[in-house]
Amino acid sequence: MLTAKKHEFMSEFARKYLAEGKAQGKAEGKAESVLAVLRARGLTVCEEERVRIDACRDIQVLDSWIARVATVRSTRELAEGIAEGK
Repeated sequence: MLTAKKHEFMSEFARKYLAEGKAQGKAEGKAESVLAVLRARGLTVCEEERVRIDACRDIQVLDSWIARVATVRSTRELAEGIAEGK
């Protein structure tokens, strides 16, 4: 028995914007993770720090913040890393 394979055409334009959307969603999720860990640890995040974290779309920077957020003693310590791009 022959079965038809499902084939979905997606233009290069659509693939590009789909990939960009996925990358943006991944970055947003990582930024939310940084903020969630800070809240869970009882550390208060000032508005300026929250905006900076939310605006970041650099996956490498966000990954470094995720690693650091587990060990910082204060949001100021994390903010110093944020200001330096670490």
